[in-house]
Amino acid sequence: MNWISNYVKPRINSLFSRRETPDNLWTKCPECGTMLFHREIYDALNVCSKCDHHMHISPRDRFAALFDGGLFTELETLAAIADPLHFRDQKKYPDRMKAALKKTGETEAMLVVEGEIGRTPIVAAGQDFSFMGGSMGMAVGNAIIGACERATQRKCPLVLFSAAGGARMQEGILSLMQMPRTTVALQMLKEAGLPFIVVLTHPTTGGVTASYAMLGDVHIAEPKALICFAGPRVIEQTIREKLPEGFQRSEFLLDHGMLDRVTHRKNIRNELITITRMLMKLSPQIVGDLPAPDSEEKSAS
Repeated sequence: MNWISNYVKPRINSLFSRRETPDNLWTKCPECGTMLFHREIYDALNVCSKCDHHMHISPRDRFAALFDGGLFTELETLAAIADPLHFRDQKKYPDRMKAALKKTGETEAMLVVEGEIGRTPIVAAGQDFSFMGGSMGMAVGNAIIGACERATQRKCPLVLFSAAGGARMQEGILSLMQMPRTTVALQMLKEAGLPFIVVLTHPTTGGVTASYAMLGDVHIAEPKALICFAGPRVIEQTIREKLPEGFQRSEFLLDHGMLDRVTHRKNIRNELITITRMLMKLSPQIVGDLPAPDSEEKSAS
């Protein structure tokens, strides 16, 4: 052993050894196959720069782009019973919950926050499709009820971003009971004269579509989002007929009166600011924070 083997050889090997690239630097667009750099796709709010495909975005990343300065406060909601039916299919229900927690970093499929958009206070709720398909269980119902109570308390609008595969089968009838529970909670907002705005994202299906996702005062959808109760395959197999192309996509639903707008993700913030201020009978948004003319004169003197 000498200095050549101890020092020179390791240095040469380190210079010519292959450097591994982290796996999370690039994302492949599922629609067109374009490889997108992680910073590029983050700045574009997970929208493909080539084909404009709207990919999944977590509620936290969505809220960071939605609220003024990316600042919001997470609201605690009533916890649900961990495993009310002791349900087990291929895995135990608690094991599925642990896997979803590890995957998303969230404790449930619904995140409720409050903050300001365009200096307009709002309460916002967002479903995470990565958490067990955004399925609607008791905790999701509790989150919506808590969001309605907080919005009523603060006298501000409630904005909900839906993304779900429907009810959570591991909670059975208790999951289906969230449909009337959330409907009653939303009645509080209506009686208080407060706006409820729903942004339907891909996909919004099942019992979620049959309840709170379609009870908004205004319905906005992202482009090409699947919005339905039963999926197209189920319907085709039931009626044994070929369905029109894209008949459950947001553009088709807009043409047939089920939606008010289809809005690109990058424009949703400004759209929500305009709508919330209009419904709350506030003055139009002032773009920028320029001081008033008299304050400029005082500072100059």
